[in-house]
Amino acid sequence: MAEPATGEAAVLVAVQSAIADRPGVLEGARGLSHFGEHSLGWLALAGAGAYAAHRRGDVTARRRYLEAGAGAFVAHAASVVIKRVIRRKRPSHPDIRVGVGTPSKLSFPSSHATSTTAAAILLGRATGSPAAQVLVPAAVVPPMLLSRLVLGVHYPSDVAAGALVGAVTAGAVIAADANARKRDSSK
Repeated sequence: MAEPATGEAAVLVAVQSAIADRPGVLEGARGLSHFGEHSLGWLALAGAGAYAAHRRGDVTARRRYLEAGAGAFVAHAASVVIKRVIRRKRPSHPDIRVGVGTPSKLSFPSSHATSTTAAAILLGRATGSPAAQVLVPAAVVPPMLLSRLVLGVHYPSDVAAGALVGAVTAGAVIAADANARKRDSSK
């Protein structure tokens, strides 16, 4: 018989025990996983937003949607680099049920959490709505982070670190845009 899970593995077991078997939870978590894989869903949304903004002649929104796509991609790439440096293995305790395949055996940070956080912040900004700047990340990020735990593919610290890297990436994109606008206006 295996030793009881401890630490972050115990948290995963508790999360899975509490909600994974509820109707629709596993399916929803898998859907989020597929959508966020390699940040492709976020790239598609950013591209669609940029296209719609272009069609209506909104240059600022188009630029911001393109920045959202770039931010999601860069955040994902940063998480992959960090994973290869840290080399933390994914959860493997026998009590943790793995609910989806993963492209690597490396866990820290969660690339899904990283790209989702960057994308949500930047897509909220791209809408031009102050409310969306708060509501989009608040509505999108927690379910993605929780899905990684429900699926048993990340420790809580993996998703927390991923969210932090994603937020820092989004902040860097916003700062770079502000600097570019400042330079353009001073010409």
